[in-house]
Amino acid sequence: MTTTNADNNAQFVQEWREWRAGWEQFLTAPFGWLAATALNWVDAEPRQYPSLPGLWWQEGKKLFVDPQGQTMSYEGESFTEVRGLDLSEAPDDVRITVGDLQVGVTYRDQYLVVTYDPQAPARNDFRGVPVYEPEPRFVLKGRFEPYEETKSVSLDSVETDSHVYDSPGIVRFSYGDEEYALSLTSSVNGMAAVFTDATSGVTTYGACRSLLIPEPDGDGTVVLDFNRALNLPCAFNYLPVCPVAPPENRLPFAIEAGEQTPYETSK
Repeated sequence: MTTTNADNNAQFVQEWREWRAGWEQFLTAPFGWLAATALNWVDAEPRQYPSLPGLWWQEGKKLFVDPQGQTMSYEGESFTEVRGLDLSEAPDDVRITVGDLQVGVTYRDQYLVVTYDPQAPARNDFRGVPVYEPEPRFVLKGRFEPYEETKSVSLDSVETDSHVYDSPGIVRFSYGDEEYALSLTSSVNGMAAVFTDATSGVTTYGACRSLLIPEPDGDGTVVLDFNRALNLPCAFNYLPVCPVAPPENRLPFAIEAGEQTPYETSK
């Protein structure tokens, strides 16, 4: 039986819908992005921060926590006394459980702690994310060009200072008659590009959107499916720290694909 363009398009749309359903399920998880209720930078003074049980402070590269009589747990191990944790080499957003809450911890020379509460209004009132309809013309082929060694790149951040990220290389691709190059960052899910385009600040979130870059083929070929461009967590509630697209990732044309500005941001 011959496969038609209509069949291919129907399969493309169906796969996109299944992916969207999975992504929104992730967003609405009890301790997902929408559950974030407070963000605090920890300093050397033991403090009790709003919406965050216990006392928290930093000494060198260690984060100290005094549960003050509550039971906390990290990596399955419970503790009720003062605990010092060196999370300077840990992945971003490792979690400490405190009763019905979770605390996400990220190290940027200073410790950032984000409180996640399943009862957060943003999670309970969630009504989906506005998106463009899937469009095959925004599925583009690119070529991954790795650096000889991973580079450190500094990216400005929404509402705070710049931070350093690992960059494994760039990806080049063509759109229209022009060639473009996106600088990539490493993430727990592989490689990603944070970018803006002519829709940014108009129909999409102004700081950037993010596109996961799949594993390259043997010859370096990658598929850039902008229909799967996502908002970063700061687009929903301004709390988590998110990078701003670097100058080389600010595309001059409109990518009318992927997620648009969340309802929560556009109020």
